Amino acid sequence: MTDLPEEQVRSAFSQLLGCRLQRLDQGVAEVALALEPHLRNRGGKLHGGAIFSLVDIAMGLACSSAHGFDKQSVTVECKINYLRPVSEGEVLCVARVLQAGRRILVVDADVLQGEKLMARAQGTFTVL
Repeated sequence: MTDLPEEQVRSAFSQLLGCRLQRLDQGVAEVALALEPHLRNRGGKLHGGAIFSLVDIAMGLACSSAHGFDKQSVTVECKINYLRPVSEGEVLCVARVLQAGRRILVVDADVLQGEKLMARAQGTFTVL
């Protein structure tokens, strides 16, 4: 886990969603999100937009842990596959930097509920 002040690690948006940082290591971030009523879609499941936001937040933290929190990186593109609906409980997003260049980082992420893979994503980030 990082020794950085919480305000450097958590964004206002991640707090609004209810994301909780579980682990932050070199090029790896784990972020949890509980299914709360305001995050449900019309079918009662965890909204895909909430899952995508969780993925983007975890990937961004993984990038920052790889290149340093003194630099900012932003999402250039991201692709996600939703594999199972989330009906209750909590999910954990595990994001890993696959390739960290000077300007471009490629990151993948798994969204897990227990041992079940709920979604998988891959993104490209650029360092500003």
